[in-house]
Amino acid sequence: MLWMIPLALKHRREMAARRAASPVFAPIGDRKPPDRWFHSIDLGGIVTPGVKHHFLLRGMADIAFRHGVAGKSVLDIGAWDGFYSFEAERRGAARVLSTDHFCWSGPGWGSKAGFDYAHASLLSRVESLDIDLPDLHPARIGKFDVVLFLGVLYHLPDPYAGLETAAALTDDLLVVETVTAANFVPAPVTRFYPGGLDGDYTNFWAPNARCLKDMLRDLGFRQVDIVHNPHRHPLRARHFAFASKHGTPLRPKIWP
Repeated sequence: MLWMIPLALKHRREMAARRAASPVFAPIGDRKPPDRWFHSIDLGGIVTPGVKHHFLLRGMADIAFRHGVAGKSVLDIGAWDGFYSFEAERRGAARVLSTDHFCWSGPGWGSKAGFDYAHASLLSRVESLDIDLPDLHPARIGKFDVVLFLGVLYHLPDPYAGLETAAALTDDLLVVETVTAANFVPAPVTRFYPGGLDGDYTNFWAPNARCLKDMLRDLGFRQVDIVHNPHRHPLRARHFAFASKHGTPLRPKIWP
């Protein structure tokens, strides 16, 4: 693993250089840009700074939206600055609802200022709702053709319950992106990180790809495809899961 350390150091240097080159943004009406951004968002020729760079996010979006969202309703759970919400709108989604609480008004270091600033800059029609994940119910917000659950799972003390909530809101396709671990293990397992992964106390679990797939099958999705995320931290495996409630029925699980 020592050979991977230079890659991690290079990654950190590149991110620091991008933040140092951040442009200065003027207020838009009563919307002021935040001091810190998580998502780097193209506002029409001017790109916001962010921990997640715009080119990386565009590459991830090409994977996340590989099945298309044109004419569909989209729910973005854990939207933060809203890159994926605005990208879904840009790609033709009929309706987009962004939800967050931890990063908008909860204990996270972020705020809703980035989302609101980008929303005003883009003249967006994306809807937003400050609501925590356990409070999301179909009776309150309805169901959506596509539900985005990107970079959320490993932050949950109970990841299965989080997937169960997302599944209940999904009318067709649930898209999950998460850190994974122990992918060399053929059985479904998940790894717990005491004190938090990478020193972040909000990081609890990392399932392996088999576990991620089996949890989604257990929640009633008929077709689950796991796709490796190449746009990742050099020391962390990440995967996308595309779980559809339609398609070819899956065979019953046969454990080895």
